[in-house]
Amino acid sequence: MALAKAARAAGFDISVMTRVTRHGDAIRAAGFELIDLPVDRGGTNPWIELNTLMQVWRAYRHLKPDLVHQVALKPVLYGGIVSLLMPELKTVNLLAGLGTIFSSSHQRAKWLRKVVQPLFSLLFRRPNSQTIVQNRADYALLRDQLRVPESALHLIKGSGVDTDEFRAVPEPPGRVTIALVSRLLWDKGIGEYVAAVGLLKRKGLEFDALLVGSPDHENLAPISQAQLTAWNRQGDVRCVGHVDDVAHFWRDAHIAVLPSFYGEGIPKSLIEAAASGRAIVTTDTPGCDEIVADGENGYLVPVKDVPALAAALEKLLTNPELRQSMGQAGRRKVEQEFSDAIVLAQTLAVYRLLLDAAPD
Repeated sequence: MALAKAARAAGFDISVMTRVTRHGDAIRAAGFELIDLPVDRGGTNPWIELNTLMQVWRAYRHLKPDLVHQVALKPVLYGGIVSLLMPELKTVNLLAGLGTIFSSSHQRAKWLRKVVQPLFSLLFRRPNSQTIVQNRADYALLRDQLRVPESALHLIKGSGVDTDEFRAVPEPPGRVTIALVSRLLWDKGIGEYVAAVGLLKRKGLEFDALLVGSPDHENLAPISQAQLTAWNRQGDVRCVGHVDDVAHFWRDAHIAVLPSFYGEGIPKSLIEAAASGRAIVTTDTPGCDEIVADGENGYLVPVKDVPALAAALEKLLTNPELRQSMGQAGRRKVEQEFSDAIVLAQTLAVYRLLLDAAPD
């Protein structure tokens, strides 16, 4: 929404094509034309996928846009295939992380990776195409393995955050709260988080541990509702489900954690936590290491290392002054690198690169 509004303010007419679930009215109320694309993010049924591809083609043919900004793996793939039939169409491809297909050892992910990689290599090198990635590792992968020329490749860190909405406020008094905010996938390190919390509570530390989010059953590695129920029954971690007002949520928490080994871009939940002045514990992996400078605004721990994760959390649980200084450092980092103003300006510059000049 922020990008669509910024592009409109820059003089563009905007149409939004997306799967419409809960937010269609908000998109229309903002004054944007809305086209429903009932895409199945995790689907591999060839007939359903062919139908989705045809819907993208029909929409592009009908709209005749000057530029299309394609966001996430499947829209980038299908929009890119359509663009091969429309060589004058200018496309911006945003890969906010390479996701499960590129990070998972699941057999289906390996098969899909063999199909997707050569297609991306073809699509990202076509004329009139520019590609945006969010972290240095993804940039290097596209440049070195997929042979995407640097003239068509851009590193823009994250999706931006509204630094007025996500304000740095003092910690709330009372019992310390650790929170993991994410889609509920095993690859986000949620099992490791629960195990680390259990270690700390067995040591006698008193704190609250929250798990915020909903299962994503379109992914290859969703956490089941039965597992969430079992964790709630166990009592170490409280699974609170989806939260609409994340900015308000962070005002009531003390520490953010995300022990991910997923193919992240830069986790938006961590950018929002840092903007809110909260210290972070995450893994030393691409994307996560862009938002956290180890020892400055949080800690980076090895992937799947439960004792190291518990040790880093314990340092923050027992040292409020450290949490405060790290939270302040995280807020400064967001203001300097990840704010909406920075990310939107960089993205609009890519549009203008393709179009040669802002539209009338």
